[in-house]
Amino acid sequence: MTTTEQPIIQLQSVEKWYGQFQVLTDINLDVRPGERIVICGPSGSGKSTLIRCINHLETIQKGKIIVDGIDLTAGGPNVANVRQEVGMVFQQFNLFPHLTILENCTLAPMRSRGLSKAEAQERAMKYLTRVRIPEQAQKYPSQLSGGQQQRVAIARALCMTPKIMLFDEPTSALDPEMVKEVLDTMIGLADDGMTMLCVTHEMGFARSVADRVIFMAEGKIIEQAPPQEFFTNPQHPKTQTFLGQILSNH
Repeated sequence: MTTTEQPIIQLQSVEKWYGQFQVLTDINLDVRPGERIVICGPSGSGKSTLIRCINHLETIQKGKIIVDGIDLTAGGPNVANVRQEVGMVFQQFNLFPHLTILENCTLAPMRSRGLSKAEAQERAMKYLTRVRIPEQAQKYPSQLSGGQQQRVAIARALCMTPKIMLFDEPTSALDPEMVKEVLDTMIGLADDGMTMLCVTHEMGFARSVADRVIFMAEGKIIEQAPPQEFFTNPQHPKTQTFLGQILSNH
């Protein structure tokens, strides 16, 4: 990774409020193409809000967010352009229950990318194979396990061929035995060189996959470091406390 490369995501002095409550304070972050970032921190620290701002699901009151050279804060068509390049996977799978797995995956590429049905289906099967569930294509979401549904959600996002993938606690709604299959899918994506931002409590995943771990508390980025350094030598007392709690539970 060359340092001369233009960041694919830039957050500059980003601030966000919900009414009187400031949920993000002076967030500055540059993400390089192909970089894999894990964001962790206690509940209510602003992690999910931060990544939801990157594809404009949440709007900010101050600062600037530039994604792939497009200024999101300018609004208008910029937002739609950015959303095409940014895939997002949520805690809840958000699949359409009345559509088959294949239809869930072909809908957006046909509407937004202008693919024919045949092209969209071919692409969908490619990514369903990529997440190792091509045999589920004709089923409906309710017929799949939570882990399988989350893998479909990942495949669906990939069908838009995004440059960036955002994951908002993608395993938190899953039973423990399903967590691994989803994390394995994400590790595969990381190996493909996808730019990824992932909010998660899965510290093993952070250790093995992240280029950088970012710790948030009370709406601020408190600390960031490569995983080796982050886990063995956290600097800030809040980071130390958090890691002490989370690692003793695992």
